[in-house]
Amino acid sequence: MTMLRDNSLNEKLTSAEMGKLWATYMGNSMSIRVLTYYLLHTKDKEIKKVLNHALNLSETMVKRSKKIFIQDNFPVPMGFGEQDVNLGAPKLFEDEFYLYYLKYAGKAGLSLYSIAIPMVIRQDVRDFFSFCLNSTEKLLIEVINILNMKGLLMKPSIIPNPEKVKIIKSNDYLNGFFGGVRNLHALEIAHLNDNIESDVASKALLIGFSQVAKNEKVKDFFIRGRDLTHRHIEKCSQKLSKDHLPSPSLLDHLVSTSSYAPFSDRLMLFHKIDMFAMKIRSYANSISVNGRRDLAAMYSRFILDVGFYVEDAMSIMIENDWMERPPEAADRNDLT
Repeated sequence: MTMLRDNSLNEKLTSAEMGKLWATYMGNSMSIRVLTYYLLHTKDKEIKKVLNHALNLSETMVKRSKKIFIQDNFPVPMGFGEQDVNLGAPKLFEDEFYLYYLKYAGKAGLSLYSIAIPMVIRQDVRDFFSFCLNSTEKLLIEVINILNMKGLLMKPSIIPNPEKVKIIKSNDYLNGFFGGVRNLHALEIAHLNDNIESDVASKALLIGFSQVAKNEKVKDFFIRGRDLTHRHIEKCSQKLSKDHLPSPSLLDHLVSTSSYAPFSDRLMLFHKIDMFAMKIRSYANSISVNGRRDLAAMYSRFILDVGFYVEDAMSIMIENDWMERPPEAADRNDLT
């Protein structure tokens, strides 16, 4: 095993460190443009404050990751710039949507940073991702507190305390299609709620993006994503409804009727690739804590849906020369 030297800056970046730093830079350079536009159209003081917090955090992450790139002679990614946002565009979303958006995007950030920490070796990179993780956690807590204060928080379902400890006695516990199907357990309910919560924010964003996209192929793609996401919301909600449990509400009404694009098609398409990738992780996490065959089949279908959707998005990006290549291994065949 290669031992970590005291001076971590003399260590070359590993592939994991390159990949996670690249993804962090790309995502946060995009967030800077999105949050800057949101701030221009926010009147609510508490929401404006937390948006400022999120923007400052994204700017800090971009600066710190860029510093590591430069000191390691790594080409700084192009990311997203002023050309990708039209600050003169009218308001596309209502103020309260921004709170749901921050929670939706913050969960994606937590997933990226928490997975990165055990992968990275170099001390400065590890410190950076620890900062990203802790800062994003604090931001999410602030967002949840404001949602709760304003009566907007979508709380998970309340279920009764168990009367005693019980042991599973039969494989019937796994039933989902045939025979006696048990009620949902707490972790299954939690993940159904979480997936619906993320999907209702995603659907509202897709509605807004489909209204303002300039390229017809991109517009049609967002409409397809809107409909796909709505189907996922309905299927998850049906599972909760069968046990007489409520589901998070749709946010469609928080999208304005504006058809003027605040963002470039490239930015919006990258945004949905990024967030749909988070859906794959979320659905896979749901399978891992699931105990019913019908839920496992449902989430497996969802992962296929999203996988094909993301692949088509990347094809559009490549077709328009919008897709930056992540760091990759040397092509030894080409070199020889």
